[in-house]
Amino acid sequence: MSSDIDIVLINTSHPGNIGAAARAMKIMGFKQLVLVAPKYFPHAEAEALAASAVDVLQQARVVSSLDEALMDVTTVIGTSARQRDLAAPLLTARECGTWLMQNRVGRTAVLFGEERTGLTNEALDRCHAYVRINTADEYSSLNLAQAVQIIVYELHLALSMSNPDIPQAHALLADDSAMEGYFQHLERVMVATEFLDPKFPKRLLSRLRRLYHRARPEVQELNILRGILTAVEKKIGSE
Repeated sequence: MSSDIDIVLINTSHPGNIGAAARAMKIMGFKQLVLVAPKYFPHAEAEALAASAVDVLQQARVVSSLDEALMDVTTVIGTSARQRDLAAPLLTARECGTWLMQNRVGRTAVLFGEERTGLTNEALDRCHAYVRINTADEYSSLNLAQAVQIIVYELHLALSMSNPDIPQAHALLADDSAMEGYFQHLERVMVATEFLDPKFPKRLLSRLRRLYHRARPEVQELNILRGILTAVEKKIGSE
């Protein structure tokens, strides 16, 4: 269902892109727009370019942080125009729809970064998969609203052609907020046990995040892991 898929625009600089993205969404049946710290919103230019999708703008959820945007979200997909060292699945736009139909549980968020720089590494660390829109080599720059249009089209196509025989995950997975709490707890214990030097973390934390995102722990499993961490804290505190 498109109603449980959020299109999340982060730090958008140009209000016209927000309006055009809203229009692209509505054409494909998506109405859940989340804006993280937009530079200009609400704005007349956004309404002008939204055309008949002003209702999507009016219903948009405006938040100040990615943490707020991902409340109650269990599946996160990040868009990336640049080649990066990404351990999670790197999908084409067409593959994105199929992957989502097979792997999503609960609420899903698709993240789009600021127009000039894209998603930050911190935002990419929250993702279970990444999607890159293939373009011609000689000119690969896509406008933000164009990128949204391509992705929501592919998601709409996958939703309309979804096969009930394709296995779906049904377990109650830990949402993004729970996972972030676990990662903070894990980092605290690793520092306390001197497994991690906070001055020279290198890429350990990012790699661990990707490992857990691949595993997709259930709520009960995450509770067990946090119980282990709490036991370690008590043990080292008593020594």
